[in-house]
Amino acid sequence: MGRRPIEIVERKGIGHPDTMCDGIGEKISLYLARYYYENFGYPLHFNIDKCVLAGGRSQPRFGGGKVIEPILLHFVGRATLSVRTSEGEEQVPIGPLVRQAVFDWIHENFRYLDPAKHLSIIYTIRPGSVDLRSVFDKIQKSKVPLANDTSIGVGFYPLSETEKLCLEAERMLNSKEFKRRFPAVGEDVKVMCVRKRDELRMTIAIAMVDRELQDKNEYISTKEQVTEELFRVLSGKTNLHLIINVNTADDPARDIYYITVTGTSAESGDDGQIGRGNRWNGLITPLRFMSIEAHAGKNPVSHVGKIYQFAAQHAAEKIYHETGIDEVYVLLVSTIGEPINKPQLAYVQYIGERSSNIENEIRAILKEVLEYLPKFWEDFIKERIKAL
Repeated sequence: MGRRPIEIVERKGIGHPDTMCDGIGEKISLYLARYYYENFGYPLHFNIDKCVLAGGRSQPRFGGGKVIEPILLHFVGRATLSVRTSEGEEQVPIGPLVRQAVFDWIHENFRYLDPAKHLSIIYTIRPGSVDLRSVFDKIQKSKVPLANDTSIGVGFYPLSETEKLCLEAERMLNSKEFKRRFPAVGEDVKVMCVRKRDELRMTIAIAMVDRELQDKNEYISTKEQVTEELFRVLSGKTNLHLIINVNTADDPARDIYYITVTGTSAESGDDGQIGRGNRWNGLITPLRFMSIEAHAGKNPVSHVGKIYQFAAQHAAEKIYHETGIDEVYVLLVSTIGEPINKPQLAYVQYIGERSSNIENEIRAILKEVLEYLPKFWEDFIKERIKAL
């Protein structure tokens, strides 16, 4: 990828409305799978992989503004809502679980967004369809879960220099250390990287926090300092000609600046949705093989829309590190109702010297990754595995 004349790479930061939907959806998936396991011995059928965030309304101003209409989060999906036990029928507290997941995720990732004041939460979660529930019921009678969808997982490795810089820019801006030094930098960060041969242009949108800035002069000064710090750190890690532009829509002549009350554009009309953001590896890479499948909110037992995203990426990384080839892509395709460790297609494309030894190694690595998948859900609920 690094030898191609053009690259386009995007990273939506933790406070971007799309990333918020993905992150909260994953938190719901974690809490629900864990609840099923702790109360019934196994994660039961669910898929809460649809979420729309409708932006609120706010009046930001230097020194501190206010949110006048909350952000709306609407979760849609299917789940096991009641379970027959020896003591009768037990209801699953889906509402409290959803609410707790939202509150916890927001508290973990934001400083100024208050879920009690700034969010309105609704959900439409109904019992799963009979056919998919029957597929799921078979899982408990077998050692290997059966795929509850026909889906695609895609992974590649290694990241190019541009991709690494894109990831690092957002992580740097949203690190605790950077927030300590520049508290006005909000969590809603989007990094767009366009490389044309040896020139890398990085366009970054940062939702600044109004209460941390007393006036436009402090805003402009902070933006300049942030840009300089980004350039200082990132330019030391590349030989590419690096150009960094921050908040390019600002128009000082018209007193237009990118400031927010809470650190996210979601407060003032920017909307979000699960599946529109980063892929499993944390990036949006349109010039690579890429799945449009949303992994967030899906169950970790049998939903290959989640499991195969992990598996393809994990396999690509293992193949790269253990064979010494230059670059590798892994594509996995499932069949609904078939064991998750037996995809109908496992396709590996690599760049490097072709030999029977390398291809035998690749097959062995792929087999190892696929055989692990029935245990994926256990590591997921223990938070040993998560998307970037």
